[in-house]
Amino acid sequence: MTSELSTPGAHTSLPPHDVSPPPKQNLVLAAVLLAVLVVPMSISGTAVALPAISSDIGGGTAGQQWVVNAFNLSFACFTLVWGSLSDRFGRGRLFAAGAATFAVGSAASALAPGIVVLDVARGVAGLGGAAIFSCGAAILSSVFEGPARLRAFALFGTTAGIGVALGPTLSGLLVDTAGWRPIFAVQAAVLVLVLAAAPVIGLSRPTVDGVAKFDLLGTVLLVLGLFAAMAGIVQGEPWGWTSPAVVASFVLAAILLVAFARVESRRQTPLLDLELLTHARFMALCLVPVAASFGFVTLLTYFPTFLQLVAGQSSAKAGLVIVLLTIPVVVGPLVAGRAVTAGINPLVVIWISLGALVFGDLGLLLAGPDTLVAVIAVPLLLAGCGMGLSAGLVDGQALALVPDDKAGMAAGVVNTMRLGSEAIAVAVYAALLTGLVTSRGEAALAGVDGIGSPADVVANTASGDLGKALDVAGPRARDEVAPLMIDAYNSAFHTTLIVLAVVVTALSGIIAVLLRRGPRAR
Repeated sequence: MTSELSTPGAHTSLPPHDVSPPPKQNLVLAAVLLAVLVVPMSISGTAVALPAISSDIGGGTAGQQWVVNAFNLSFACFTLVWGSLSDRFGRGRLFAAGAATFAVGSAASALAPGIVVLDVARGVAGLGGAAIFSCGAAILSSVFEGPARLRAFALFGTTAGIGVALGPTLSGLLVDTAGWRPIFAVQAAVLVLVLAAAPVIGLSRPTVDGVAKFDLLGTVLLVLGLFAAMAGIVQGEPWGWTSPAVVASFVLAAILLVAFARVESRRQTPLLDLELLTHARFMALCLVPVAASFGFVTLLTYFPTFLQLVAGQSSAKAGLVIVLLTIPVVVGPLVAGRAVTAGINPLVVIWISLGALVFGDLGLLLAGPDTLVAVIAVPLLLAGCGMGLSAGLVDGQALALVPDDKAGMAAGVVNTMRLGSEAIAVAVYAALLTGLVTSRGEAALAGVDGIGSPADVVANTASGDLGKALDVAGPRARDEVAPLMIDAYNSAFHTTLIVLAVVVTALSGIIAVLLRRGPRAR
């Protein structure tokens, strides 16, 4: 185990082929950013196509959920693996492999004859997406230095934000005009274009004994452990958090990850250098995207439902309102990069982003049935800034803390925590909101007579389908039930917002403590 991670200013040079000469830097940046654009577009845009997929090839509720979950699980489980492998076998080589894997998975998705094939293909695409993010970030960290590195990572964050923002819109247009299959076909075509630039990035392998040093046992333990944990999180709500299957998933995950830590502590060339996890400042920066997952990603996922159910907006208008949340994600990274280039301490920008998350979430307590968009515009913009200002900047600052020969591994850790925390945050949010809507909805209906099935009314409201809930209530109770269910959902949403703000505040406190203990970036 190396001690370089705890030494400020430590720097290990990469082999010459991993660093592009200046004339090629822009081409390398363009290739990486083009691939990075596609991955979040695939994540945010696929959900729009689920109704069309269901009507075409069926699959039921579970099958439709795994169109999204298979990608996310595969992405989260293999991000660290790809990052560590890239340090051994070459970042350009592994980046190209990831782009090819993503292209194959997307092409298979476009041609899928049934839901099972589509779910598997999405898992393959997620495997490639993990390589694109981990290896792409490591490539930028190695190719660029100083202000150029700040600019590169600012563009990295901006591009990811553009992908998140444009995914639903572009997917919706394709579904309306050509069906759901072209969504994945277009993604495959873009990645083929990226592969054409692979020679510019470089495909040489940095070491001749990389295969001998590959930690197969550690890889298997890590992937299975993360998969068990993520599967438990994803299925916690539909199966029940105390169900035997979910509990068994968490127990198995704990056993596998403990075994992984023991194996890695004895390896001379581990898949994960455990000293990274003891590097206080590095871990502090890794927690920033975790805070953004709770303060921003949850809103991006569920606030449109609130706007439609409580505020009575159409899906189209709700989509336009969400633009206020996503615009800062597009421009924020560039603003942060320019601020740091101008001499502002990166930590100041990060603290501003964390504060924006807290005040943005709390500001949305103003949202309600009769609230004007102008009233919630500032809180939405604040929450978006909380995500946008730290995106990209955190990656660059975190990777600058470690030796260059571990940049891939470090990028894998950052993105594993980012993707893993998103899954956890969304699952926790869904469970909390559903539980609160259920308890408050049942209490509200206790004194109402003539309802067909109060439990079904509440369950449909909790899932966001007020129309179906009122159909179940029946015409006699419809007018009386509607305001009660809207009030229950609105109240539950407000309580959940407070919990999110508390979580982000707590994470900010942990980040502050860790930052005081760790060495600064080189």
